[in-house]
Amino acid sequence: MEIKDRILVAAVELFMRNGIRSVSMDDIATQLAMSKKTLYKWFENKDQIVHGVMQKYLLSEEVECENVFATGSNAMEEMYNLMQWHKKTLSNVHPSIFFDLQKYHPQAWALFDEHKNTFILSKIKENLHRGIREGVYRSDIDVEVIARIRLAEIEIIFDPKIFPSKEFDLQRIHTACVEHYLAGISSLKGHKLINEYRSVTEPEA
Repeated sequence: MEIKDRILVAAVELFMRNGIRSVSMDDIATQLAMSKKTLYKWFENKDQIVHGVMQKYLLSEEVECENVFATGSNAMEEMYNLMQWHKKTLSNVHPSIFFDLQKYHPQAWALFDEHKNTFILSKIKENLHRGIREGVYRSDIDVEVIARIRLAEIEIIFDPKIFPSKEFDLQRIHTACVEHYLAGISSLKGHKLINEYRSVTEPEA
């Protein structure tokens, strides 16, 4: 692995564990058993490292997301597989990461914002259209509106004003948001699938 990649790998481990703001260049150098002089040879400052980490992370996430979606036999299963994958990912994410990015690293945040408004939005809409075709989602859904509501929820789960990290676990919030979203867009056929995936039995009144 090239030195630059080693630096990014070490940095993302520290960011995920401790948040971005609390990690210094000294911390990254120590993690790598590397001198600060060598570190600064590759990156002028922490902002450049955060930007590089974000680029690497987003490329990896797109590949993994496509792989997860490919395993779904229907649109509902796609979403449940994605939810399980995200739960594993969120278990390793410090809750302050998105706040730190937005406030202290605007260029890296802009990368995420573009990713969210292009790749993620397109996958949400693809899933909605597939679900409508398969009859697991309601046929009267306004895809353009609902897709953007779902997109907004992704940021909401990281908002410390709405969900203080001391009170709410990211995995818990994520699961509740996805299940609430699916309950709202599902047809009767879709609701039966939800119960199957959740192993829930409801009396049919």
